[in-house]
Amino acid sequence: MGKIEITGMNWNGKKTLVTGADGFIGSHLTEALIRRGADLTALAQYNSFDSYGWLDDLPADIRENTRLKRGDIRDAQQMARLCESQDVVFHLAALIAIPYSYEAAASYVETNVRGTLNLLEATRRNGLERFIQTSTSEVYGTAQTRPIAETHPLQAQSPYAASKIGADMMALSFARSFDLPVVVLRPFNTYGPRQSERAVISTVIRQFLDPSCETVCTGDSTPKRDFNFVADTVSAFMAIAASDSVESGETYNAGSGTMVSIGEMIDLVRDITGSNKPVAQESQRLRPADSEVMELQADAGRLRDATGWRSEVDLRDGLSRTIDWWRCRVAKARPDSRYLV
Repeated sequence: MGKIEITGMNWNGKKTLVTGADGFIGSHLTEALIRRGADLTALAQYNSFDSYGWLDDLPADIRENTRLKRGDIRDAQQMARLCESQDVVFHLAALIAIPYSYEAAASYVETNVRGTLNLLEATRRNGLERFIQTSTSEVYGTAQTRPIAETHPLQAQSPYAASKIGADMMALSFARSFDLPVVVLRPFNTYGPRQSERAVISTVIRQFLDPSCETVCTGDSTPKRDFNFVADTVSAFMAIAASDSVESGETYNAGSGTMVSIGEMIDLVRDITGSNKPVAQESQRLRPADSEVMELQADAGRLRDATGWRSEVDLRDGLSRTIDWWRCRVAKARPDSRYLV
């Protein structure tokens, strides 16, 4: 596919849709786009709690300038209406919890694959400048070669990863079949404020800070990950949307290129928090043996060459910022730190 002709992005007044805006990365992306002047519609999943998720935590001036919309990407007709007259679509909405995907795999297909198809069909009918499909490094499985380039084989080691491979391939097929300006951004292991305790960094920090937790309980501490602070991931989204050197129908990794073990990350959190709590492995937190992804390390050269993007926040700094957020948050967290196990 050819280059997408966008000569730098002036976000002021740019009609932009963010799906999954109520989530961790989506809320940070929404905030960044509003600060740049985008005419933004933020899609949050409908729920019975009168909540817009993490969008409720955004500063008042950001919320006042955000068009909030409740809905569900599984509803094709609603997505068709929502995509009318949009210029850019950032598609982040997905079911992402790997443990739950073992229990309810069909829901991951319905949301991640079918939901993505609904948005692609909607944007094909309406026309747009760019569609950014959000992928995940989990689609690579355990690294066969390191660092992992976009040419690395795709290897689903969980139903979640399989559903994201399906969604990515659907998006890329629309680029090839209908000349839709689709790019796939594949972030590696994002962390930071607002992340669910389903994620290893969040649950470790919460347990170190929570006085009711005598022991920090974890799963396997030997897998290695390429952790990236959420501000860096958001800047990757902004860069891939704005660059005129990005190729339609292509995939771009976003990662630091640095890999550390879960155990090394835990040691850093212990050091930053000044805690001396013991750490113990719990069988309930382990993935099935053949499902665990042991090593992920990004080669982000393609994204860097196309946009100039690179990871800026080192792990210690990012963990410190996340811990600072959790210090204010831990008293408001659910009372049982084990509710997600």
